[in-house]
Amino acid sequence: MMRLLALALCLGLSLPASGHAEPAPAAAITRAAIDAVIRPGYARFRAAAETLEKDVRALCEAPGPAQLETARAAFRDTALAWASIEIVGFGPVRAQNRLERILFWPDRRGIGLKQVQAILATEDDTATDTATLAQKSVAVQGLGALEYVLFGTGAATLAEADAFRCRYGAAIGTNLAKIAARIAAAWAGDDGIAGQLARPGPDNALFRDQDEALGEVTDILIHGLEQLRAVRLNGFLGETPEKDRPKRALLWRAGLTVATVKANLDGLRDLFDKAGFADHLAEEDRWIAASIRFEFAQADDALSVLPARIADTLADPQAREKLAFVRVVSSSLSQLVGEHLAAAYGLTAGFSSLDGD
Repeated sequence: MMRLLALALCLGLSLPASGHAEPAPAAAITRAAIDAVIRPGYARFRAAAETLEKDVRALCEAPGPAQLETARAAFRDTALAWASIEIVGFGPVRAQNRLERILFWPDRRGIGLKQVQAILATEDDTATDTATLAQKSVAVQGLGALEYVLFGTGAATLAEADAFRCRYGAAIGTNLAKIAARIAAAWAGDDGIAGQLARPGPDNALFRDQDEALGEVTDILIHGLEQLRAVRLNGFLGETPEKDRPKRALLWRAGLTVATVKANLDGLRDLFDKAGFADHLAEEDRWIAASIRFEFAQADDALSVLPARIADTLADPQAREKLAFVRVVSSSLSQLVGEHLAAAYGLTAGFSSLDGD
């Protein structure tokens, strides 16, 4: 709370003694979240995955250093497109284990890595067919597996002629493109999940009223911030440098750990801004929006100057301090959103998918 008081003073604002927002235009916020954030986010992921599929197959057809770098660049684009929309943890992404099939992580015991390595070592041909790959462990068919194929031990052979490794990577690319297309299609019309979220009511199986729909959208912010701190950062960033575990960081081989953290935060900030959470607050609650934006800007400034590779960030005391600061900022944002923003809109504070609620 002291940090929030300091923020309010810094921003020249006063903390409200009491009072609530005017009745929240929940329908407008929910509709804007669908049209301005969720649909475009999944569309970007779909487009990036389709390019990834094409570029990995092109690498297989004509191996070479330039083609390998093109495929790696497409992987980076796809991973960041996913990082900006993975915050939406409900709806069609939950069907058929799609969330885990896109990205199986964290893999604390290295089970997924061992499965991928076994496929490469034995040249399991069933992993090169999309239909049979989709029936295998979720750990061997998504971004984590493809990262190892493109960036892991032995990946340099893809620039020469590693037919099996490349065919396996191409199958993963196709699998991701198919999953991305199905999720985007499920959100595209108003007959499915988008309609249920936008039109709550007593006959709606998921959302009985506007508060429940708004609560689901707000939970994207709450859960996303907790996921960022508790899983993304705490998964490898220790309380002291001696306790850091850089090889437990997400997509460290591709040098995307910091970039995916930033993409997570960019996605959360886009949701807050484009859904219009700030637009409907009562006068006495507007300090909440200003504080949230201030914290997002602080995190962005810190992340923007960090080295791309997480090992380099953790080895530099000043860079590591900035990353630890982002963790503090995420905690402050969680309090601002989960307690103050939720309360301003009359929602129950503290609901979170990580808590199993």
